[in-house]
Amino acid sequence: MAVIDIRSQPFFGNKNRAFWNLQSAGWAGALILRAVGGISNGLPLSFLVPVIISTITGYSISLLLSVVYKNLFNRRPIVTWTITAATLTLAASLYAFIDAWVFLIQNPTTETAFGTLFLGSLFLGSLMLGAWSALYYAINFFLRVEEQNDQLLQLETQATRAQLAMLRYQLNPHFLFNTLNSISTLVLLRQTEPANAMLSRLSSFLRHTLVNEVHSRVTLAQEVETLHLYLDIEKMRFEERLRPKFDIDPNVRDALLPSLLLQPLVENAIKYAVTPKEEGADILVSAHLDRDKVRIIVSDTGPGTAGPIAKNTHSTGVGLGNIQERLKQAYGDAAEFETRSSPGQGFEVVIALPFETRAQIEREAADDAVTKDQERNEAIFGEHAYNDVEQRAPVNPPVMASYQRKDDRI
Repeated sequence: MAVIDIRSQPFFGNKNRAFWNLQSAGWAGALILRAVGGISNGLPLSFLVPVIISTITGYSISLLLSVVYKNLFNRRPIVTWTITAATLTLAASLYAFIDAWVFLIQNPTTETAFGTLFLGSLFLGSLMLGAWSALYYAINFFLRVEEQNDQLLQLETQATRAQLAMLRYQLNPHFLFNTLNSISTLVLLRQTEPANAMLSRLSSFLRHTLVNEVHSRVTLAQEVETLHLYLDIEKMRFEERLRPKFDIDPNVRDALLPSLLLQPLVENAIKYAVTPKEEGADILVSAHLDRDKVRIIVSDTGPGTAGPIAKNTHSTGVGLGNIQERLKQAYGDAAEFETRSSPGQGFEVVIALPFETRAQIEREAADDAVTKDQERNEAIFGEHAYNDVEQRAPVNPPVMASYQRKDDRI
């Protein structure tokens, strides 16, 4: 069964449609004002004929003006305003000529000279077409500023995503080197079954990580699933020496975090806790809700260290500093990162992230889109122009493509 989309749409989401709506509403309003004014002054209904023709003339001339003005936006200001003034003068003169001519045809016995009628119509035409031109340029200037702001935000987002991508791409080489080296060793030892099993698990892990884009955020449940795939590979290398444990609060399973955030922390624990000790070590990954934040702890029972190693760059090729930078890019000052350790007592990394779910983010994005659209329309039409938005369902945020249609008149 077909579903009718009744969601509110940004007024300028489709600029071509917005132009025709404003064009029709504006000239219809002018027609109504002139008609009401004439009737209130006791004029016969026959006066509506030249008023209607005059409105149609203005409507048609303004369409021609929109074509001319549209081609002037990328010119130098002196060229734009000179051509605009000349075009507006010609348009107002044409409007006045047609208006005066129609009046003489309807009133052949009038004693008013054509020149007098022309000058009167020229004043009216200049006023109406001048106001139309000013509104046209004002709206387009406002939309150009909005478009430039959106482009700037888009470029900043792309730069942030590129930096996050660079940081995440640095995470895989060290792990891949160790895994492929282990597979190569198993093949040389003719242990084909363990080699095939490790290769199969590596394939599953890489397939799982490639599903998520480098700049995306995943749920904590998905991140834990990725850790299980990774640990399945490492357990083939370390066997009983690697003893992972998970303590995940069900209330935070849907919390979002940057993808592959925890894997390098576990890899770091394996290298510095499991590898040096003959008996291996325990690795605990826990996550709990702490007020409005998700507190994640990755700890081990390794030899620990005498001081914080947040700047260590030997664990995964980029170290814990990589994790800190990703958190800064994703959350700014809202995220917390801390390391705790003492000799012989293991090492612990504590991360606190704002508790956010996908549904919450989508809801906030929709609310922001409606608010932005309302502010935009209020800036152009006044505070009551968009007061019915709250009574309608929210929409997705407007995208840049909405402002880039080649056939738009505005």
